[in-house]
Amino acid sequence: MTRSMFSYSKAILERVSFDPKLFCKELEKAIKVLLPYEIDQLRDWLLQFTEEKPELRQCLIYIN
Repeated sequence: MTRSMFSYSKAILERVSFDPKLFCKELEKAIKVLLPYEIDQLRDWLLQFTEEKPELRQCLIYIN
């Protein structure tokens, strides 16, 4: 079974979440390749994911 771009993007973002600058860069890349409904899913996931990592909240400007 193939992995969706949404799942792949989410996995990459989880891996780079230690560095806010890199996280923002990868988020920008993800937004360019995802479909509109996937971006909505990513926005929901990001809001939940960044609750525990407030240093990443600055990157939410790219998705709003």
